[in-house]
Amino acid sequence: MFFVAGAKNNAGRNERSKSIYQKFRQVDLLDKKKTVTALKPGEDRAIFLGLGMILSSVMMYFVLGVTILRSYADSVWTEEGVCVILNSTVTADMNCSYNCGSECWRDSKYPCLQVYVSVNNTGRVSRLSHNEETQDTSSECFYVPRCQKDSVAMHVMIMNISERLKVNQQVTCYYDPREQQENVILARLYDQTVVFHSLLWPSSMLIGGALVIVMVKLTQYLSRLCEEIGKIKR
Repeated sequence: MFFVAGAKNNAGRNERSKSIYQKFRQVDLLDKKKTVTALKPGEDRAIFLGLGMILSSVMMYFVLGVTILRSYADSVWTEEGVCVILNSTVTADMNCSYNCGSECWRDSKYPCLQVYVSVNNTGRVSRLSHNEETQDTSSECFYVPRCQKDSVAMHVMIMNISERLKVNQQVTCYYDPREQQENVILARLYDQTVVFHSLLWPSSMLIGGALVIVMVKLTQYLSRLCEEIGKIKR
């Protein structure tokens, strides 16, 4: 009878131990499920963030390609040189129009400053323009100011530019090495520094978005790997 009672007591203890273990096991599984449920929306948001950053960078690349990169690639004034100012004079008054309201345009005038230079002391005489935009607007004038009602202010601005050019006899300029364009320019609208800084931000956003997605995928892979190792140990 003693042995039978002892066996029954041991069986009861084993059943209680199993029930306690199952309760702890259920609590552990429930906690893991809650953790996985809580992590999944966060991972989805992180992936959406990374995809949004990549999409935004692609759109920025498109805009930069149409504006800055295209202008930089189309510019033929790529060679840097030294220009000696030979002549800087105001030749005539040029007409321009300024906006005075809704569907209202009025005429004004600005002085046309013509500047002739010698490129790299080679004896080649060329007309100097401020940049590519000025060259496209007026191939005769060095600088085309924004048209405004006060023509006196535009005249004073042009005369100040002329005096500065007379003081600085030598300036850095850019010319066409293939000599398809006879004119030279004083400054480029978009040089290598501008292109580099304009591409820096979308490139950083693209790399950041890709890193976010890679980190989320790596976290998911390590989580599954830990679960598989835990199953093998059990």
